[in-house]
Amino acid sequence: MRTPAQNAELALLLEVAGTPKPGNVDRKRDLPDLRFEHFLAGAVGAQDGLRAAGRGDPVGSAFERSVEGMAEQRGGNTQFGALLLLTPLVRTAGDDEIEELTPEAAAATVAATTVEDAVDFYRAFDHVDVRAGDPPEDMEPLDVRRGSDAADAVRDRGLTLQELMAESSERDGVAREWTDGFEETFAVADRIADSDEPLPARAADAFLWLLARRPDTHVAKKHGASTARSVMVRAQEAREGGPDLVAAFSESLVESGINPGTTADVVAAALFVALERDGLEV
Repeated sequence: MRTPAQNAELALLLEVAGTPKPGNVDRKRDLPDLRFEHFLAGAVGAQDGLRAAGRGDPVGSAFERSVEGMAEQRGGNTQFGALLLLTPLVRTAGDDEIEELTPEAAAATVAATTVEDAVDFYRAFDHVDVRAGDPPEDMEPLDVRRGSDAADAVRDRGLTLQELMAESSERDGVAREWTDGFEETFAVADRIADSDEPLPARAADAFLWLLARRPDTHVAKKHGASTARSVMVRAQEAREGGPDLVAAFSESLVESGINPGTTADVVAAALFVALERDGLEV
């Protein structure tokens, strides 16, 4: 029987194995500076931090360790957002006092995070270059691009990691999951669990389904809100048009340098929920 940490690693591997995954790396597509093998290495490298979460270590320190291990490959940032979702979920699943992995249980884990968890979250940015937009003016001392240099500001403001995520929830889809009880994660997990396709095919289906539901915030940060909305509409059209249109859609995103990374992050977390909660066999 797999542990929660092992299911999390498997979820990361299954997510990148899904194809086609428009705009993103998958087992049939590499990007110029980011390859399939980098994601495989990132998933394996994150295992130490995931095991820490599974045995009950604080969410922040477990996340920071998972990112440090993930970054020990030449591709750079492969799964930062996915690990930010997975860490509290693994922490929840590993708690012997919790009978079932539910949105309520995961929300309770998030609610219990501390200021030091937030400090460790900032330390994680020391290990990898993560795209982040400019923060609101009153949040400039908490710019995540400062990494561990923001630790004093985090402590001065007394922000827990949950509160920090709430500050970003309107513009960041991963942070929104933290504040909304992992709503999208569990919805996608239900879709994955209800299918009887091979798991990589379920991952690809879930990716396109989710991309068609809501604008991807990673796309919005990099290319603007209007582009993110356009990608959502085109994903809806591709789903209705069949495999050839999906393939053409994927090619066009790659040519435009558009990669819906937040969507991939949520799908990885959803795969974990489906594996852990529903006992999907592989």
